[in-house]
Amino acid sequence: MDDTDLALIAELRRDGRASLSELAARLGVARATVRSRMERLHVKGEIAGFTVLTRGDVTASPVRALMMIAIEGRGAEKTMARLAGIPAVQAVHSTNGRWDLIAEIGTATLLELDEVMFRVREIDGVVTSETNLLLSTRRAGTRRGI
Repeated sequence: MDDTDLALIAELRRDGRASLSELAARLGVARATVRSRMERLHVKGEIAGFTVLTRGDVTASPVRALMMIAIEGRGAEKTMARLAGIPAVQAVHSTNGRWDLIAEIGTATLLELDEVMFRVREIDGVVTSETNLLLSTRRAGTRRGI
């Protein structure tokens, strides 16, 4: 990928609905160049697909947090499965360093978040945890928090 490809991807992240003409104008290249590069990037797997972010994606769980979790022994798979069974847990990541797992949590209220945190801490093997609230999110190429 060259600088034009990287700039094209950045523009698509900023506005995935931009027309080929708009993208060409922003990048200072021909419309045909944008079309051919998008096709090539898609075929090569650099662009895996396109998606839409709806209001529901943003507002369904206005209270969002990352919970870092330390577990004892070799129970990571079992703990991950238990975490995945909690509806408010949107994703579970294994990691290295101080924490073994990171859970992405989304709830409607702080009280619900507190209840989820309590449930997680009751899981066998969870030794300690630390939770950080997500106050705002800036996606790559955007200027506004979501």
